[in-house]
Amino acid sequence: MIRACVFDAYGTLFDVHSAVARHAEAVGPAAAQVSQTWRTKQLEYTWVRSLMRRHADFWTCTVDALDFALSAHGLGKRPDLAALLLGAYRGLAPFPEVRGVLEELKARGIAIGILSNGTREMLEAAVEAAGLADLGMPLLSVEPLGVYKPDARVYRLAADAFVLEPGEISFQSSNAWDVAGARAFGFRTVWINRGAAPDEYDLRGDVPELPSLDGLAACL
Repeated sequence: MIRACVFDAYGTLFDVHSAVARHAEAVGPAAAQVSQTWRTKQLEYTWVRSLMRRHADFWTCTVDALDFALSAHGLGKRPDLAALLLGAYRGLAPFPEVRGVLEELKARGIAIGILSNGTREMLEAAVEAAGLADLGMPLLSVEPLGVYKPDARVYRLAADAFVLEPGEISFQSSNAWDVAGARAFGFRTVWINRGAAPDEYDLRGDVPELPSLDGLAACL
């Protein structure tokens, strides 16, 4: 029986591309490419730092990734633009169905929370900007561990916080690698495949797959 639903934050609850989209005119014709490079490098830096055992927090990885993305697309000497985009990243737009789904789960008596690479400060800012702070979700950050997903110790944070066995928790992420890590730890998982990506890690057919969080309750 599922007693708690735990969500990845970036890309699952919050649209990581909304920061650049909000300032697309200022970024110019390479806006979509800048946003994709920013996200790709942000994740790459977390994995590399974890493997090297040279931790830097997620905000540092985010800043470094943006510096690379802007330079890669000919916008490297625009500190004003970098500041604009980083400010927007602190208040990413939630996906439209998020609040309704979270409220439905709470109404069913299922605990909800966030498990993220983000720092506590980043998560608090994102939840406040998205109008979700009143839901009272635990915001679980990797920072006490100094390592990033998909390290098994990160998923253990959620099991310990909710005082539940892994099989009593459903973990939702838009990132296939994150779903694979959570599944390996022992969570029930749902892949929120927002980008209609092809199968990875043999997820398809093994875990429920949804194009958004709509319909999540029926999968539990």
